[in-house]
Amino acid sequence: MQDPARKRQYLELSEIDPARLLSGETPRLIDEWQLAPKLWDAIRFEVDRRDEFGQFILTGSAVPPETSEISHSGIGRISKMLMRPMSLYESGDSSGQVSLAGLFAGNGDIRGESSMNIDKLSFLICRGGWPKAIDEEEDVALQQAIDYFDAIVNADISRVDNVERNKERTKRILRSYARSVGTQAKISSIAADISANEAVSISDMTITSYINALKKIFVLEDSSAWNPNLRSKTAIRTSDTRYFTDPSVCTAALELGPNDLVNDLNTMGFLFENMCIRDLRIYAEALDGNVYHYRDKSGLECDAVVHLRNGVYGLVEIKLGGDRLISEGIETLKKLYSNIDTTKMKAPAFKMVLIGVGEMSYRRSDGIYIVPLSCLKH
Repeated sequence: MQDPARKRQYLELSEIDPARLLSGETPRLIDEWQLAPKLWDAIRFEVDRRDEFGQFILTGSAVPPETSEISHSGIGRISKMLMRPMSLYESGDSSGQVSLAGLFAGNGDIRGESSMNIDKLSFLICRGGWPKAIDEEEDVALQQAIDYFDAIVNADISRVDNVERNKERTKRILRSYARSVGTQAKISSIAADISANEAVSISDMTITSYINALKKIFVLEDSSAWNPNLRSKTAIRTSDTRYFTDPSVCTAALELGPNDLVNDLNTMGFLFENMCIRDLRIYAEALDGNVYHYRDKSGLECDAVVHLRNGVYGLVEIKLGGDRLISEGIETLKKLYSNIDTTKMKAPAFKMVLIGVGEMSYRRSDGIYIVPLSCLKH
């Protein structure tokens, strides 16, 4: 629909004779369909008429269509699929020797080797999962996330709902959000951070409107809280955990490159966590599941809970690597497991420490898995 040579003709056809655009071999893909939102109703009608699956694929940009021109929801006829950036397995940076589906199925004899080092890992965080960046020279690959960040700030943030938004304010909010990755930072905290670091004052309501717009165009994607049955009376924190859809947008917002991350491993740890959440979401959704975060009033925290629709779940702690950090992750998993009331809910299918740098995947004698992200797949 965006082809400059045919755009006007296609748009006119979508108004006066949409069936012309829908005829042809199937599945028929209509790209940037949101430019002609009336096609939605035409496709819904055509699906009913043909009464067959897999007739059309509608693809489009992050900016949503004008819903006022759509009469029907499409429920029962059109299914929605969220397209994410590529995981390390999809980009060829994970061997895929350890399967998340296999762990859920109880296949405990895992094997996998990783050659990932801190320099390669920092590059992958900054490069992100953008298809155009895969297999390119390093400087070209890193530029993709920067270009995407610029497009968000200069165009997409205002196109999402046709509300003109300030570019510099958008940058400041994204920068503050990036500093809050992996935390349950409140809007008021983000506002305070902006004021402290930028010498400007922005109201909570304004920040919320910007954040909501960034979520609509799939830049930000927080992680919801997991609420298990516990043996204790410990109160569970219900605040969402702040994440970006891809960690490279964080590095672009903070103007950090791979060397900057290597020189600041604390920051790198949070951004590596964001990359793990990205990949876990991709793998979990392939298994009809979701990824949550756990934190209780005592401070006990689990980075990721992969929960499938059938009720089975796995506990995941995320660490850059190294014996000390891995040991911390193991202790966290043990504490959380001991607190889950398995008389009222299933025991976890697996407990795993997901690491950035480590030579191999293995199962410890206590049943906890140690798995490099560069060995994992769905």
